[in-house]
Amino acid sequence: MSKLLWKTLLVSPAVLGATLVVSVGAVRAVDSTSVSSANELNPTEAVQPLTAEVEIQQPQPIASVTAPTAQQTQELSTTATKVLVEPTTAQVNVPAQVAITQNQQLNLATPETEALAPIPSVTPGVNPTLAQVTPAAPADSNVLDQINRYSREGNSNTIDQVTNVTQLSDVSPGDWAYEALQSLVERYGCIAGYPDGTYRGNRALTRYEFAAGLNACLQQVERLIAASVSDFVTREDLETLQRLVQEFEAELATLGTRVDDLEGRVAFLEDNQFSTTTKLVGEVIFAVTDSFGDIDNNSNLPFGFTANNADDSNTIFGDRVRLDLQTSFTGRDVLHTRLQAGNLEAFNVSPGSAEGTQTFNLFENGNDIVLDWLSYTFPFGSSKIYVAAFGGIHSDYAPTLNPYFEDYDGGNGALSTFASESPIYRIGGGAGAAISLGVGPLESILGPSTLTIGYLAGDAANPGEDGGLFNGNYGALAQLNFNLGDRIGIGATYVHGYHDAFSPIFGLGATGDSSATNFNDQFTNGVVGTFFANNPSATASGIATGDYGNTVPTVTNSYGIEAAFRLTDNISISGFGAFTNAILLGQGGAEIWTYGAGIAFSDLGKEGNVLGIFGGAQPYLGSVDAPGVVNGNDTGDRPYHVEAFYKYQVSDNISVTPGVIWLTAPNQGADDAVIGTLRTTFRF
Repeated sequence: MSKLLWKTLLVSPAVLGATLVVSVGAVRAVDSTSVSSANELNPTEAVQPLTAEVEIQQPQPIASVTAPTAQQTQELSTTATKVLVEPTTAQVNVPAQVAITQNQQLNLATPETEALAPIPSVTPGVNPTLAQVTPAAPADSNVLDQINRYSREGNSNTIDQVTNVTQLSDVSPGDWAYEALQSLVERYGCIAGYPDGTYRGNRALTRYEFAAGLNACLQQVERLIAASVSDFVTREDLETLQRLVQEFEAELATLGTRVDDLEGRVAFLEDNQFSTTTKLVGEVIFAVTDSFGDIDNNSNLPFGFTANNADDSNTIFGDRVRLDLQTSFTGRDVLHTRLQAGNLEAFNVSPGSAEGTQTFNLFENGNDIVLDWLSYTFPFGSSKIYVAAFGGIHSDYAPTLNPYFEDYDGGNGALSTFASESPIYRIGGGAGAAISLGVGPLESILGPSTLTIGYLAGDAANPGEDGGLFNGNYGALAQLNFNLGDRIGIGATYVHGYHDAFSPIFGLGATGDSSATNFNDQFTNGVVGTFFANNPSATASGIATGDYGNTVPTVTNSYGIEAAFRLTDNISISGFGAFTNAILLGQGGAEIWTYGAGIAFSDLGKEGNVLGIFGGAQPYLGSVDAPGVVNGNDTGDRPYHVEAFYKYQVSDNISVTPGVIWLTAPNQGADDAVIGTLRTTFRF
């Protein structure tokens, strides 16, 4: 090939320019099934395979070369261009591989794609594979991705024709191929750029890309020859062009065959799939878990708090199942309808405390199938809109900056709800809406930035006196995220909340039962934190009068900061801290604190594996200032939490995670507890 390029320099600089530019970056790649391991780890960057015939380089989305209609090869050019130029947003299983990735953690680059990292067109953190519906004959596991990409031909994501090289924002006069590219754009008119005005000429190129790009430019050259005087091109030029055509004749023919095969698969799937707009994403967790240690819930608890429900737990084995129907009507929106069932109860390591809660303990319901989450996300200009009718949480739409530990209470991240994300995101939940905006003026100072604002009500469907969208429990969030370079992400978060009597602060909007007569029935446990941190009003009342059931509504203002640092491609460090000022209506006030940090080692021992170590203090009551409370700063010991887990990726769809959680002074005074877990996660 190098000899051929050298000869083209001797024959015609224009031909050489065409050859060089299209070889640098012409069109979007069309993979073969012999995809490299890098594609398997980052498939959202690559086009899925169509056949298994040629070993190719790792494909990347790059600028494309489009062809004007030519008389002799119109059909071939049209088919090749269709396959090559279409950007893909196919959803596939993405094992974690980089310390700060997608969601969610440093994806703040643009509001169009990063503003709502946890809620693109997949369940947050689930990294699903698609439900496969394939014909009996072709054994291509990625056919559904191919069909989705093919069906989007002609939409707004298609590339735009470039008439002047200055339209390409990432091409400058100092680039080595600038003059050749300028010639191809302005003289031959056979270059196109992406809708964002980029050319992306520094990406890898496959022989198929080169063939299609060459074919596009040759057709334009043929038109120019036919319309020009006889001495416009020499015989040597024509011979060189003919040799190039012959060189890539096989690749061009293969492209046509692939498109024919793809069209056949489209027809098959349209006749057999249950929906043209909906995908099923599933997760099943099996878990064996137990708590250990000499646990006495009545020892050393502050404020004279006592209980008789000591934890004499047995080893348990149970499950949790999630089935998420993801529906898209435009290709850029997603409607989540998620069903859930589970039977794993949290260990009662201390009275009323949520510190022993693991992610699969949430919403345990005796394996009854219930609607767990119903939300719709769609773009609005350069912003993203999130609307939840049921089961919404703040981390659905706000980046949590805790890579590898955050899996949105799924089965591939941390074991505990505390290590998954900052407890500030647990204040409020239910039904409501959010918007994420790009903050352009700050980008010159802070780098790519987003501003997220959301509101969720815990009892929005209840028309009663203390319910409804605005008259019951709620949490209103505002968060600013920005990047410092390409390795550091920082978030600053504020949450204003209202909590009815007996309702926990860190309870995702859960509401207690004030009409119950039994103490344990009145209070609803939070998701993280001690009983005193979740119910400071009851604590203040109990200190003053000895009656912990004399509780009042609480207003909270919480301030948090989150940060993630990608030390290397395989080491991520992240952490958070939050302070809550609680206003106990008619009683006084309280201060609540929490903080934590972790380090994650990805691909440790095998691609997809993760070793995570996390430590910190779950939400605890720092002080109480209320009438009758003496020495309100003496609130007991700090409830420290230390966790370690190792996720072993058995296959793309199965992982096994052994881990251990050590809790010191649960509920700010009980004896230490140790929880051991073996979790197996199936995803499909």
